[in-house]
Amino acid sequence: MRRLWHRAFLDRRPSTSLGLFRLAVAFTVGAHMIPSFFHMDDNYLATAFKTHNYSFFPLWALQLVAQSPDSVVWSFVVLFFVSLAAFALGLYSQLSCILMTLSCYYFYALNNYHIGTLSFDILLVTLFLMCITNYHGDFLSLDSLRRGDVRSYKRLRPVFLQRLLQLQLAWTFWYTALSKITARGNWITDNPYYYLMHYPEIGVVRDFPLRSWLGQHPDLCYNFGIALLVFEFSIPFLWFLPQTRAIGITLGIVFQIMLWVTLHVPTIFLFLFPPMMLLFIHPTVLVRWIESRQAAHAQRGRAVLFYDGQCGFCLASVKRLRVLDLFGWVDPLDFHTQPDLAQLHPELTPERCRGEMVLLEPNGTLFGGFDAFRRLSLRLPLLWGCAPLVYLPGARWVGTKIYRWVAHNRYLLHRNPVCATNQCAVGTEGNGSSSKI
Repeated sequence: MRRLWHRAFLDRRPSTSLGLFRLAVAFTVGAHMIPSFFHMDDNYLATAFKTHNYSFFPLWALQLVAQSPDSVVWSFVVLFFVSLAAFALGLYSQLSCILMTLSCYYFYALNNYHIGTLSFDILLVTLFLMCITNYHGDFLSLDSLRRGDVRSYKRLRPVFLQRLLQLQLAWTFWYTALSKITARGNWITDNPYYYLMHYPEIGVVRDFPLRSWLGQHPDLCYNFGIALLVFEFSIPFLWFLPQTRAIGITLGIVFQIMLWVTLHVPTIFLFLFPPMMLLFIHPTVLVRWIESRQAAHAQRGRAVLFYDGQCGFCLASVKRLRVLDLFGWVDPLDFHTQPDLAQLHPELTPERCRGEMVLLEPNGTLFGGFDAFRRLSLRLPLLWGCAPLVYLPGARWVGTKIYRWVAHNRYLLHRNPVCATNQCAVGTEGNGSSSKI
């Protein structure tokens, strides 16, 4: 029994999938909450009509939140956006998750009328579980960048958080199936799906192409309802069994898409549940896929990023670059170790490598300065969010100006413990030239 418990909850595995799940949770929370802030007068401020979920919150908590003046409400809006951004980026991921969860609980206690009780209950349970650990900050996060952990995607963590999230999803499906045979409108003795097809057009059911046809075939609706009931009872078993896991995840995602196409379902059913299903994939599968991409880039040839190996600030930046370069696309090279840079590219010179960041791609194309950063934003996963911004019309002109100013005043950035000798600043002050950024 002890061995089974250890294997189920304490077995150590890479936390890669939890880092990806963090992004899905942040997106779901944003999609669920941000639209409600567009109507503060109707939803949260003193002018709003409010209802409360007494089954979820104790009475004293509801009474305390109900006394909030509008200034406190707006303060929680700010807290929500700051913590959501920090959590999505993986900056102090556990603390930011706690603050984000606290703000979500606050708004839910303030008024649950517009949110939808069941869906938000499920989301808050997920957030509560995510607050337990900081494992979701190990991968694809500013925390991993801050620590400079090149192998963050392989860091081993106890699997208990991942297992709890899996059990939450399985129980949600089982609970939904149980409610179909125990509540009023029993799906075995009655035909609720047929009744759904005759709901008013403005309601829970979308006007999908087959709706009218299904509404004319009650027997087909009954059989479909029974099939749906069997599916919800059996799908968790497919997830937990390794032999059927792939087909179970595929069927589960198709089922969620079908729900979204036919019903007006909350955002969590489309944005949160499919990523939760992917948590059933063993993390080592993701690690092997990442390393296969690294091997492929090594075989085809990597891009070369030239840096100043005599600069402590540059060395620290290269260390962080290796964390950013998840798929092994870039090979940093100290230009001092290359006697003849012109052999690599005729436009390469020591002076240029000191003056700006220079990137040489495998096809022989050379990029420098802001253009090099733009190319890196397309290749390094943690910079993908910057790519749409740096490729906007006019971004190159603005970015080049900013880059040149930073490069020219680079010595100002070196008054820190990373650059113990402050060699770059000395060199800049002595000869008027700036080293490579």
